[in-house]
Amino acid sequence: MSGFKDHFSSASDRYAAYRPDYPAPLFAWLAGQCAEHDIAWDCATGSGQAALGLAPHFRQVVATDASAEQIRHASAHPAIDYRVAPAEASSLADRSIDLVTVSQAAHWFDLPRFYAEVARMLKPGGVLALWGYGRMVLPGEMDAPFQHFYAETVGPYWPPERALIDDGYRSLDFPFAEIEAPAFQIEVAWTLPRLIAYLSTWSAVKRFQDARGHDPLPALMAELAPAWGDADTARPLQWPLFLRVGRR
Repeated sequence: MSGFKDHFSSASDRYAAYRPDYPAPLFAWLAGQCAEHDIAWDCATGSGQAALGLAPHFRQVVATDASAEQIRHASAHPAIDYRVAPAEASSLADRSIDLVTVSQAAHWFDLPRFYAEVARMLKPGGVLALWGYGRMVLPGEMDAPFQHFYAETVGPYWPPERALIDDGYRSLDFPFAEIEAPAFQIEVAWTLPRLIAYLSTWSAVKRFQDARGHDPLPALMAELAPAWGDADTARPLQWPLFLRVGRR
């Protein structure tokens, strides 16, 4: 996983608009694991979803991403300092950071180099948290076609690193003193067009479009529509989060 694999810059505007936010209790729990609340580093911040969640709990959040385009679309906040930098070379000061977070991105990293960077700039007793989410489960009879779309229609177009998401990061090397985390989940209420807009941010959908010359999402929307009912009716959807959290 060496080098910066940029699957998202070309869709930065959609990523910022359509990716779900993370639950507030996650950030409160993470802050509670830290002895001090001076600086948090949100690495591979994308458009800043996790950085915004951290901001109420720390004096400053440094949010970095290797993609300048992602940073350009990030949501501004007075406590967040956005910077363009790779995960493996943050330029942050030694022993200066209380918490490092990586949401839905650690599978892209050169992990040995990233872990060395974390060990360099975390304070003694500082915390590293990696998390992600896989495929949501749609209610009722809608889940079978959705599973087929995920695994079969666009399945061949997922980058190989996606297997680590499907595994819930259980197979990732994690050389930190592990902290058991409670269960968290993302909860949203989305219309069918809003769900399809989110799916348009999947790297596999973009790669399918590039390879096949057409968009697979209208067919999926048509398949889901009869069971969804009124497309503008918001339905509750959930993704369980998986976490690896450890202390330096």
